[in-house]
Order: sequence, then structure tokens, then C-alpha cells
Amino acid sequence: MKQSFYYRGHQEKEIFAQKWDVENNSAKGVVQIAHGMAEHIGRYEYFANVLTQHGYIVYGNDHRGHGQTALKDEEKRFFAEENGFDTIVYDMIALTKHISTEHSGLPIFLFGHSMGSFLTRRYIQLLTDNINIHGVILEGTGTVHTLARSGGTLVAKLQMKVKGKRSPSPLLDKLSFGEYNKAFEPARTSFDWFTRDHEVIDAYIKDSNCGGIFTAGFFYDLLTGIKQISNLANIKLVPSTLPIYLISGEHDPVGSYTKGVLKVYNDFKKAGLEDVSYRFFKECRHELLNELNKDEVIEDILNWLNVQIEKKTVRV
Repeated sequence: MKQSFYYRGHQEKEIFAQKWDVENNSAKGVVQIAHGMAEHIGRYEYFANVLTQHGYIVYGNDHRGHGQTALKDEEKRFFAEENGFDTIVYDMIALTKHISTEHSGLPIFLFGHSMGSFLTRRYIQLLTDNINIHGVILEGTGTVHTLARSGGTLVAKLQMKVKGKRSPSPLLDKLSFGEYNKAFEPARTSFDWFTRDHEVIDAYIKDSNCGGIFTAGFFYDLLTGIKQISNLANIKLVPSTLPIYLISGEHDPVGSYTKGVLKVYNDFKKAGLEDVSYRFFKECRHELLNELNKDEVIEDILNWLNVQIEKKTVRV
């Protein structure tokens, strides 16, 4: 029940997307996935299939710079010439509007992983009355220390000036991810921080649509975007009654081994958000949906979704 299609994103850009449908018109809701950096929506096949078995239609797109949205070499690992972070968010909003047209009346939930969680956090800051989101799950989210963020932004600015926005940046890649594997040494690969499942890591390494060194322009957009979503005034733009669920592995370096996730949670509460909760999964690393106990994680997600459906009164 899977189909692939292109839709028009921000400024008419053709964006690749996939849809996993339920059988017998028995859908009770829709989950829209925002994938992480250096991957693509196809990696969520298992998760999507389980959700459809439980009555949830699933949609997700390949972000700009990723997968089948970035078919040309000059498009790969790069967001946009201007306002890249928000541009990706507007692409996500365009997909939501497409979903609303196809499935009017069904509640829509956002699920964002890693970079996708950062984008989703910006999305809910931009919510308007004509976008009806019933709940949000942020998986593998976190924070970036202010000093590291400002330093990385300065490096990105310099590299963009000297080499151009689309120039690959091994330095920024190392500054961003170089420390993530240290907790798992002696490491088998450079991606041991992803998951304990070796087969998943090996498949990722072999996947031509995964990995690679991203551009200076991309890192500039990402770091400035994280600064934007971390601003308390912007967090206060999120509807106060929106249900938000933060999930993370206890051993996830992106979430600073739970500390970064708790910082996000506390910032949400400080901003006046009323329905925020979190859960940490023991022994798990960054990609909960690809962990050895992924079925436990997915069951937990389904339980949360079903609770939101049962409330019926939840509206944004």
C-alpha cells in the first residue's frame, strides 16, 4: 500500500514524498515524518508499515539536499540559497496541506527525527489557524551549546565566503559529529552512535542516499535554525495546548545523554506549554526506530498516538 509521488513545496520546488496507506479505508489518523540529516524517508519503511497496521496513514518527504529530492549533484547536501532552514519547514507545511486535502477530517501528527525534530520544532512555531496538527513526537532531539553554535556559524560563514555555500565542509562535519562516537569506542564503524544494531549501520553505509560530507551552506542553515528554535520568544509561539512527546535513547549523544532533551523539555514548560512529556529508553542510542528494541519503541509511540485520538477534544 505504498506509493511515491512528487508535490510542489515552497516556491514551487518539486519534492519527493512517499505515502503508506491503510487497508479498507479504516484510517484513524495520519503521521507525517520528517527524517534526519544524511538519510531519506525510505529508511522509515518498517515504522510506517507497523503504523498502517494500526490504522495510521503515513506520509514523509525527502528534504532538499537529500534522497530523491536532490537528483542533481549540485543539490545534494545543501538546503537553499536563502533562508534554508525555514524553506525546508515550508516544504513540510506544503505536504501537510496536501495531506489535509486528501484526508480531510483525519487528525494529523508530526514525527520528527534528529534534524527532522529541529525542523518540526520550527514548524510548530509557525503554526497558523489553517494548519490543524493534533500532536507532535520529537525523537532524537537535543540542543547545541551556545558557544559551539556561534563558533560553528562563524566557521560556516568564513567557508561560504572563501569557497561558496555549496562547498563540502569536512571541518564542520568533524566539529558537529566528531565526538559522538567516543562513548562507544572501540567502535566498529564511524556510526556506532546510531544504534546497537550492526545490520542497520552496515545498510546505512552501503546506501548511496545516506551519509557524505555536507556543505558549508547547509551547516550555516542548520546552526542558525537551531538558534532560532531555541529562542524562548519563538518557543512561546507554539500553541500552549499542543501535545508534545519527547523520546530519546539514554545513550544518545545528540541529546547529550538525556541532558539536552531535558533542556528542551524545561524550555517548553518555561514557555507555558501545557502538555509536554518525555521518555528515555535504556541502553538505546540515537536511532530509536532502528534499535534492537525498536518494537518496544514503536509500541510506546502507538500508545501515545492512541491516547491523543481518544481525547477527541484536542485541537490546535
